[in-house]
Amino acid sequence: MKQFPQTAVVILNWNGKELLKRFLPGVIKHTPREVEIVVADNGSHDRSLECLAKHFPLVRTISLEKNHGFAGGYNRALRQVDADYYVLLNSDMEVGEHWLEPCIELLENHPEVAACQPKIRSLKERAYFEHAGAAGGFVDHFGFPFCKGRIFSGIERDEGQYDVAGRVFWATGAAMFIRAEAFIGAGGFDERFFAHMEEIDLCWRLQNSGYHIMSCPRSVVYHLGGGSLPASNPRKTYLNFRNSLWLLAKNMPARHFYPRIAVRFALDGIAALKFLIQGHMQDSLAVFRAHLAFIQQFRKMRKPSREQPKALPDMLYKRSIVADYFLFGRKNFSDLRLKASTPSK
Repeated sequence: MKQFPQTAVVILNWNGKELLKRFLPGVIKHTPREVEIVVADNGSHDRSLECLAKHFPLVRTISLEKNHGFAGGYNRALRQVDADYYVLLNSDMEVGEHWLEPCIELLENHPEVAACQPKIRSLKERAYFEHAGAAGGFVDHFGFPFCKGRIFSGIERDEGQYDVAGRVFWATGAAMFIRAEAFIGAGGFDERFFAHMEEIDLCWRLQNSGYHIMSCPRSVVYHLGGGSLPASNPRKTYLNFRNSLWLLAKNMPARHFYPRIAVRFALDGIAALKFLIQGHMQDSLAVFRAHLAFIQQFRKMRKPSREQPKALPDMLYKRSIVADYFLFGRKNFSDLRLKASTPSK
């Protein structure tokens, strides 16, 4: 790249003062000077803004009046950011030298690509992928997400097996590089999702508009994870189950959606029973509350839109990841019958 394009790294913060103190210095150190760094505070009450003013006076801050969730917070923040490329970065992300340039270069060289993500490893076990995105995300036709390097709770060791850049279904919101034009043109995140899977919904819509989504393994970042909601939190269980159902209802054509929703309900029932047997009563109840919310909002989610037609992108996994993983023992992404393609030249 002869001249670095106009880029902004935007970190959404909610009561993450200690995370900012720990990770923001590294972001500042390893981000090119031409790139604006913005922290958007989502109505924190832990004196995050005071911390930023004291320790990071050169970082631009955007103060939102309350917690709008991941989707609403970023929508409001990005309206106040002037850039060609947005970099959405979690506050608990460790970055290294030249973490940003490969992803921006990929977007610059491939105008058909709307968004991409770096390879994400675990900060706690640095040789392994991290749950939230790993080496690029996919979703099956029942609405269950998985990644190159992570299927359900099975995390792979990074041995270079996914080091070739290729198309994926979704790029994680934990470290998403996205064209501002594409983000704005798609209407941003759907704020009804609040948090979790809003980036999958956005990537589905972007693909229906003709864009591709990519992984960029030349860039590597390390994610702490669990900064807002830990994996065992019933609220997170509720949002994941509800939002994956909304994902299908909103984006899948009727001829595909209706035959699959009954199977999906049955699979969720098995998951709720498993939670119950394991002694996680609140998680079990969260699944049923998610179904109730899905039923209540069903008509609104199925409402057709001329701007966002319902269609199946070619990167949608046509098999059941549940069956592949639990019945057929396909524990690694490389075991699946899915080959991510490389970008067009």
